Amino acid sequence: MPKILLYITAKVIWQFLFWNTDYNENRAHVHVGKRSTENLCKIWLEPTVELDKKGDLTDAQVKEVLMIAKEYREKLLQQWSLFKQGKTIKMIKVKKTK
Repeated sequence: MPKILLYITAKVIWQFLFWNTDYNENRAHVHVGKRSTENLCKIWLEPTVELDKKGDLTDAQVKEVLMIAKEYREKLLQQWSLFKQGKTIKMIKVKKTK
């Protein structure tokens, strides 16, 4: 399961990733959670950023990860394209201290 985006805040580290089984899906999406999250959130990236499954996240956490996904949508879609082509993906690491 390749990690795509590691988004670090003062409160939490969000991991955006693809599952290896996602290779068979055509619609771009990411799975999101914290390291302790077992049931990850699923976010569609196309045609627009929208929630598919909430997972173990609270409503406030879902709102936060949706905002992050919207901000980094183009980069996430680029990573999805590389993933679908079987090419190497480099994790994006972002630190937000505010």
